[in-house]
Amino acid sequence: VQLVESGGDSVETGGSLRLSCEVSGLPAGRRFMSWFRQAPGKSREYVATILRDSGWGYYSASVRDRFTISQDNAKRMVYLQMDSLKPEDTAMYYCAVAHVDYSSSQAADHDYWGQGTQVTVSS
Repeated sequence: VQLVESGGDSVETGGSLRLSCEVSGLPAGRRFMSWFRQAPGKSREYVATILRDSGWGYYSASVRDRFTISQDNAKRMVYLQMDSLKPEDTAMYYCAVAHVDYSSSQAADHDYWGQGTQVTVSS
């Protein structure tokens, strides 16, 4: 399995970014993919999950109504559209594949991870 994130950048408060995660080699039956983030000195934080069958998204309270998770029709890309960015959104963002067959906010329920892409939001 390969997960390659891209799209991270430095933006000002209120700006937008779209992160991409290119997916290859995904085992059959893996239906849930997620985005997590980790700021320096902090633990990894759940952001959002997508059910690949339907495109339905699940979100943490801190990003709901600002971030949107989606995928392309071929299901080779997972995106995270981030709007109304805040300085507290600054972190390394990772995409991950769940090994459980439900939407989970727990990092331990995800066994494949990308290398991350850095998002920095300045005030």
